[in-house]
Amino acid sequence: MPKKLLLFPVLGLVLALSGCSTLTSPFSSGAAPSAGTVAPYREQVELTGRLNVVYQKNDKPESATVNFNWQQTAQRTDVTLYSPVGSTLATIAVTPHEAVLTQSGKAPRSAPDVDALSAQLLGWSLPVSGLRDWLQGYAVGADGKRFVASPANDSVTTRDGWRLRYVSWQDASETSPGALPQPRRIDAERNTSAQSDAVSLRIVLDPAPSAPVSAP
Repeated sequence: MPKKLLLFPVLGLVLALSGCSTLTSPFSSGAAPSAGTVAPYREQVELTGRLNVVYQKNDKPESATVNFNWQQTAQRTDVTLYSPVGSTLATIAVTPHEAVLTQSGKAPRSAPDVDALSAQLLGWSLPVSGLRDWLQGYAVGADGKRFVASPANDSVTTRDGWRLRYVSWQDASETSPGALPQPRRIDAERNTSAQSDAVSLRIVLDPAPSAPVSAP
């Protein structure tokens, strides 16, 4: 069984979710997807959910699970991570110029590159830029082409070597008739020639809130 750690994996997860110093997405806000695919890409979005990471440390598997709140705009990403009992573990703010990580009870740490910051803290890195797109069902494939997920087209290998699988989808049809699918669970795995760099993520997004119903 993987040994479960909380503190250091949490820092890595924050960094992963935050994106890197370059926040520009190849998917324009509001771009219309083809029939049957996910909802249009949004630069501004707020999401909550749970995230589990499994990785190798000293040739042994380690794991951690956290809850998260994600707020994203075109030029900024803010993430708060919580323990399973609701305590704030860490926050991070990422802009095109720097990433600032604040761990509960400690002074903020900053760096121009989130990848470098995560490597400094953990000795391993997570996909820091892709998640801004992946969480909405978008990616850039290994062939450099735009990938748009759907229940019928649910997996891709990204150009930076991550294998994504969209395992399940939000059921919004009851509250929003005609709504396009949105991801519910995303599995991401990176296998490399170095076993110490192998990482897998399981992300479960909370259902989107229902749109308010206007009074007659």
